[in-house]
Amino acid sequence: MSKIYDEDNVFAKILRAEIPYEKVLENKYALAFNDINPQAPIHVLVIPKNPYTDLYNFIQNANLEEVKCFWELVNDVISKKGIEDMGFRIITNSGKDGNQDVPHFHAHVLGGKNLGRMIN
Repeated sequence: MSKIYDEDNVFAKILRAEIPYEKVLENKYALAFNDINPQAPIHVLVIPKNPYTDLYNFIQNANLEEVKCFWELVNDVISKKGIEDMGFRIITNSGKDGNQDVPHFHAHVLGGKNLGRMIN
């Protein structure tokens, strides 16, 4: 069953410039910004600019250029934040059981310290 995209979610509002955010990087198809409630010294969110509900929906429906640009931006964030050598974690949550808080596909890029086996 396909999920319906919520046009009023916080990331949709960020994309429409209705609420402020601290931009890290951007490309044609994706936007990266600092998380307002960081769980690590470096905590950047990367979102596609088009309306996808989760990773599954993104991979099923995005064109190859969108997918490529999204993951290239994730990699660019890793480089810009200087965490490529020390290590990092990328998390995508999906649906209720995955504890997805915002129904717009996004990846968390976390680093800047040893994150342990799991984030608390």
